[in-house]
Amino acid sequence: MAWQHVPPSFCSNIMAQSHELDTTFSVSQITGQIQNTLEQGFSSVWVKGEISNLTKHSSGHWYFSLKDSGAQLGSVMFRGQNQKVRFETAHGMEVTAHGRISVYPPQGRYQLIVDQMLPAGQGDLHLAFEALKTKLEAEGLFRHELKRSLPTYPEKIGIVTSPTGAAIRDMINIFQRRFPIAQLILLPVRVQGEGAADEIAAAIDVLNSRQDCQVIIVGRGGGSLEDLWAFNEEVVARAIARSIIPIVSAVGHETDTTISDFVADHRAPTPSAAAELVVPDRVDLISRLVRVTHSLHDGLLHRIQRYEHRLDSILHSYALKKPVLMIDQSMQRLDQIQDSSIRSSRDRLTYLNNKLEGLSQQIAALNPLSILNRGYSILSSKEGRIIRSVDQVKLKDKIQIRLADGEIDSTVDAIGSKK
Repeated sequence: MAWQHVPPSFCSNIMAQSHELDTTFSVSQITGQIQNTLEQGFSSVWVKGEISNLTKHSSGHWYFSLKDSGAQLGSVMFRGQNQKVRFETAHGMEVTAHGRISVYPPQGRYQLIVDQMLPAGQGDLHLAFEALKTKLEAEGLFRHELKRSLPTYPEKIGIVTSPTGAAIRDMINIFQRRFPIAQLILLPVRVQGEGAADEIAAAIDVLNSRQDCQVIIVGRGGGSLEDLWAFNEEVVARAIARSIIPIVSAVGHETDTTISDFVADHRAPTPSAAAELVVPDRVDLISRLVRVTHSLHDGLLHRIQRYEHRLDSILHSYALKKPVLMIDQSMQRLDQIQDSSIRSSRDRLTYLNNKLEGLSQQIAALNPLSILNRGYSILSSKEGRIIRSVDQVKLKDKIQIRLADGEIDSTVDAIGSKK
């Protein structure tokens, strides 16, 4: 067999190819890695483009592309998110969409999963709105513990709004109907356009410097996002935050939300709702006063009737009918008690005297001196010690003999014993 020389480079190439084969990925593996990379790198993006090939599927999901002059991006917006879109989407409409980039593995293509969509004209404003909202929230301007309660019966109400809009007319009508005694202090301002935000902020500061209002309403009627933008300005938000007077934000319609709503102490969906929020309804107050009046009247009447019954019982009582007889009966009862006490005391004394006499007789019977009357005597030494035995004396001792009628001194001449 003939041998042929194999160059070393050929062997190296074979080994390299063998190593690459050992690390070969499946299509699913490579697609999964691409998916992870894209989703981590583009987890939250805003994309502006023109809607193309829009399909609203029977499932409720929307499938479309976003394109511009140089490229297009496949997109999908699922039913749960597209139900929140407040405008009619159509092919060729320019929009700003928010979402995340992902990969659809069955087709091996990347796409934008959309969760928010705005008309292109509002896209930039919405980005600015979200940026300011995030900033102020991080500073703590939205904290619930900073919110102040509204006064129950405000005497003066400050209003910061346009003097010619429908909002002020609606609020005045509601105040006159619900709580006409409240005094309204209107600081007229522009509510849209250049410089409007500065005017609104300045008016809030003026009302705070006056310190005669119990509550302030800041707001305007409905409009587009651009029309309401003054209430999304930072200067207005900070004026609301530093206000020492509770502020109600009432901007636009119920579906509109502004930065002022987040910072204010209370948010009303409309200016009319704000007017109803800050003052009570006089009809309800009158009704409540009537109920309280009736309750007080009934309570007083019940108390008077109770005292009348009590007085009537006293007037018809036995004590008031025959007071002298009751006094006589009391005196008779006192005499009975006195007699009973005297008898009890006398009986007690008799008993004690008898007992004392018996004890005295017992003591007398036990007295050793009493035996002297029966002819006995008591011998004692000169020192007064009783002599009970002959062993206690010696010859020539001086002794004393005690008799019933006297004493005899004697000397021991002899000692006899019975032992």
